[in-house]
Amino acid sequence: MAATPVWSVDPRTGKQREQVAVEATPQEVDGAVRAAHAARGALADAATRAAFLRAAADLLDGAAAHVVEAADAETALGPGRLTGELARTTGQLRAFADAVDEGSYLDIRIDRADPLAAPPRPELRRYKVPLGVVAVYAASNFPLAFSVPGGDTASALAAGCPVVVKAHPDHPATSELCASLLRRAAVATGLPADVVSVVHGFDSGLELIRHPLVTAAGFTGSIRGGRALFDAASTRPVPIPFHGELGSLNPVVVTPAAAVERAEEIGGGLAGSVTLGVGQFCVKPGLVLVPEGAAGDRLAGALTKALGETEPGVLLDHRMRENFVAGVRERAALPGVEAPVTPGSGGEHTVGAGYLSVPARTLLEGGPYELLLEECFGPVTVLARYAGQDEAAAVLGLLPGNLTATLQLSAAEADGGEGPAAELVSRVTALAGRVVVNGWPTGVAVAPAQHHGGPYPAATSHSTSVGGTAIERWLRPVAYQSVPDALLPPELREANPLGLPRRVTGA
Repeated sequence: MAATPVWSVDPRTGKQREQVAVEATPQEVDGAVRAAHAARGALADAATRAAFLRAAADLLDGAAAHVVEAADAETALGPGRLTGELARTTGQLRAFADAVDEGSYLDIRIDRADPLAAPPRPELRRYKVPLGVVAVYAASNFPLAFSVPGGDTASALAAGCPVVVKAHPDHPATSELCASLLRRAAVATGLPADVVSVVHGFDSGLELIRHPLVTAAGFTGSIRGGRALFDAASTRPVPIPFHGELGSLNPVVVTPAAAVERAEEIGGGLAGSVTLGVGQFCVKPGLVLVPEGAAGDRLAGALTKALGETEPGVLLDHRMRENFVAGVRERAALPGVEAPVTPGSGGEHTVGAGYLSVPARTLLEGGPYELLLEECFGPVTVLARYAGQDEAAAVLGLLPGNLTATLQLSAAEADGGEGPAAELVSRVTALAGRVVVNGWPTGVAVAPAQHHGGPYPAATSHSTSVGGTAIERWLRPVAYQSVPDALLPPELREANPLGLPRRVTGA
């Protein structure tokens, strides 16, 4: 049987650029996983892991022009956006290296023996160990930060887990280039190259999740694809954790007072957030609750002006373009839905930004209007005009889990600390993994306190894929009871030879 070629495609023209690789056979997937499994012991030394992550960041920065050029050719995201994404990616690698050096991610806890406790307590020492080989499924919309060298890979390697990445078909050349740089960094720091490897092809993704030596998986993509992999991970003979980011509507609520105070500012900011990256951010606002009346009209007018002045853009591939155009057309055809700025086809290879408007009460009818409460990937949002607080709350009550929820409040509401604004914060906290006030959710800062996840279907677990605590996904706790000091791992020995932070009998 002939090997299936993997082509790099220019989304600006839809034409093939070059054959990058061939799709992996089941035997090749097996070989990659077994090689990764064999390399896991080499990642045991924390100092070596940290040096590897920093070396990978340095090599990526050193090849920045080449990396950005390759990614732009396959995604049309533009050099400016991709230069920033590369900086974010190398910053993540260095941040996880710092986390490895600091050591608190191990969550070391020691409880001294206490024979007088009721019941008596033995000596207990607990820390976290790496799970093993991690499968990473690269994202389409972030060819660097959520793909081969991205946060899932960086955090898994930091935890001591080798990684096999299933490359995304939208940017195979970028994936191969980044993988080669990471493998070079591994060898340069004394590690086997196979601590990171890449496979291509839809079937290889299924083979990967089913492989008995794969111990966990990270995914960023669609609800349909993520749920299929999640189900496969759960129904294995030995189920494994599947940390998937699947889809999100990212609702926004504009209060009447906020609309009165700064309608034009909110409308312009919303347009910028909806069109950032041609609407292909996972936290793009997809539903905006705007009050009826003159202030809401002013907001809609500002949004209309800003979107009307936005140039058509190129989506990541032509399949996404077709899905976007069809999805917008289906939504706009619903009775009572208006399109003040018609989103959809902007040309043979481009799409135009826009928005749809509907009375909030119409959404409460359900049926075909449920489509307006589903994510539409691309530069479009839905303005739902509400008549009162109860109507807005009823619409929020229809929504599943989200990555983000945003509140646009007036200055007095934001400073008040109680009342309707506080109730809104409480309400959307139940809906989302990140609550934003008087800002926009696009632009996920890489920081220790960040949480990028949310209730299902935003994510399949309660962990984050961005920020320092993303490392926790690839670790499991182990407790040692009454184990002699000489037999303990170095991290838990009494003398603390590695100088790691630890909590001893609660202190």
